Amino acid sequence: MNKITGYLRDSYRELLEKVTWPNWRELQQSTTIVLVATVLITAMVWVMDLASNSVLKFIYSLFKS
Repeated sequence: MNKITGYLRDSYRELLEKVTWPNWRELQQSTTIVLVATVLITAMVWVMDLASNSVLKFIYSLFKS
């Protein structure tokens, strides 16, 4: 039990004293970057899905009698 409480105490101390937390401006910038990247990647996946769907429908239509 001493190891667990020591670990928790050390983790808490590390979060307070050693971790560098971003200020409000940095947090907003990082959040904006993540949101823009998420939208772009989602759009790319959506376009690739539409393209592959069209290609597969075309290929299936070739074998349909």
